[in-house]
Amino acid sequence: MTQPHHDPGNRDLGHHDPGNHDPGTRPTVVVLTADGVEPPTTLALIRELADVRECTADTLVLALPGAEILLVWDIFSDALASAWHAADALRWVHVAAAGVDKLLFDELRDSDVLVTNARGVFDGPIAEYVLACVLAHDKRLHETEALQRAGRWRHRETTRVAGRRALVVGTGGIGRATARLLRAVGLDVSGAGRRPRDDDEDFGRVLDSAHLSEHLGEVDHLVMVAPLTDATRGMLGPAELAALPDGAHVVNVGRGELVDQDALTREIGTGRLSAHLDVLVVEPLPGGDPLWTLDGAHISPHMSGDVVGWRDTLSGQFLDHLRTWTGGGTPGPPVDKGRGYVSG
Repeated sequence: MTQPHHDPGNRDLGHHDPGNHDPGTRPTVVVLTADGVEPPTTLALIRELADVRECTADTLVLALPGAEILLVWDIFSDALASAWHAADALRWVHVAAAGVDKLLFDELRDSDVLVTNARGVFDGPIAEYVLACVLAHDKRLHETEALQRAGRWRHRETTRVAGRRALVVGTGGIGRATARLLRAVGLDVSGAGRRPRDDDEDFGRVLDSAHLSEHLGEVDHLVMVAPLTDATRGMLGPAELAALPDGAHVVNVGRGELVDQDALTREIGTGRLSAHLDVLVVEPLPGGDPLWTLDGAHISPHMSGDVVGWRDTLSGQFLDHLRTWTGGGTPGPPVDKGRGYVSG
């Protein structure tokens, strides 16, 4: 990969107005990917609009000089922080994921660089996944499968889903899609977020997530889908887990660090709680971890939003944003870099 000459003494970091660019100009786009990861399916169309430099975390520092746009296709990479000194022309970063916690660091937060994410792409798929977890739990589908494999015919009763109580922690697009879908099958759904209110169109009532333990005493299904920030890290800790009633079911499709995983594992081990965990503190889950084998623990490999064709959708979203950019517009909505998610 041939890179342009770069004068390391000529840097103007963090002072570019992302809304001030000339339409029709041909920008340079850096695509940060990883070995073994398929590139965006719209890459040929992206090349029609921009000069493209593909790189991995190891070569990002060589690709950034002079580039206005960074597409973070390797969504688990935090390489931009260490390569930031080379980002002398960067004006826009797009992350092909809903969460941006791996990307943000102080210099980026303090800069004028626009950050966008894959807002909207995963709302419906993750909501469907949560609904599947709720149904599997209340209809005892995991137990039925285990009995079948053991060759045992055992009649059992299941729980009626309609009328059960769900609390969705996180009131962004994914949380809202989840609330609508759970309500459609008859669950009594509330939300928990930063701004409490009683007249939300999707949740009805939104409770104060800063006082989560006060709202858990009658929850049957607790859905964690909040973005990972300093305020939400470990928000479901021992006190909150203890506040849940016996038999409650936790679904985490947000980030593993939202939950005190050791405390949750202990609760599952007693048989008091159960959980579906699509995200974990360490991924892949290490061998020998009790969550692999505990009754009541159901883990999946961070796949709740990854439906057939999801990479095409992500690729198309960035292409649409790039067309907006080259037409003189500003892609969005932007991530609020101070809060760590798209506001509103």
